[in-house]
Amino acid sequence: MQSHKKEISASMMCSDLINLKETLKIFEDEGVEHLHIDVMDGTFVPNFGLGVDYIRSLRELTDIPMDLHLMIKDPEYKFQWVGIKENDIVSVHYESTFQVQRALDFLEPFGCKRFLAINPATPVYSLEEVLDYIDGIHLLMVNPGFAGQNIVPSTIKKAEKVMQLLKEKNHEDVIMEVDGNITLEHAEVLSKIGASIFVAGTSCLFTGDIKDYAKNLENLRKAINQ
Repeated sequence: MQSHKKEISASMMCSDLINLKETLKIFEDEGVEHLHIDVMDGTFVPNFGLGVDYIRSLRELTDIPMDLHLMIKDPEYKFQWVGIKENDIVSVHYESTFQVQRALDFLEPFGCKRFLAINPATPVYSLEEVLDYIDGIHLLMVNPGFAGQNIVPSTIKKAEKVMQLLKEKNHEDVIMEVDGNITLEHAEVLSKIGASIFVAGTSCLFTGDIKDYAKNLENLRKAINQ
């Protein structure tokens, strides 16, 4: 199995806006690779999340690349609103459009990394026909829409199935991102399975006081690099 760098994507949905600048400074000092932005429209998921104005403002505060998780209906018609940059990751959901391959095609001109996200109940075989069009698989370990949920236990086995599929289809260049209740214990297990990007939220990063974030990131690094 091809080895990929282990990276952290900090879930900004969980961040404290009052201390945003200080939080971003810690992330820059600690080398956080991505800022995970949950964009939610209240239709595809039962919640409203971070919007385009938030993304635009965040780019003025930091150069850390965005990991844009689009939990929106028919995302292919809304990419131009988001302000996608070449060094971003953009995840579209398999379940969010009837034309998944077309949505991935519409992303190509932006030059970003194209990820396909799948919910816990979406079968792994759904990925087979689009492996040629994606850079990564965004595996939801919880049902999307709300922070603070417990992991869906079957998704650990599902992560193994994803990695096996990539090996069987000679697509070990495609990386796996894991998202939802990524505790230190879950991160270590998923890293050994083959996950490369770990979305860090309330389960491992945004816990305790802001002064604890650097140590939390250090502990996460240790877990994913065991």
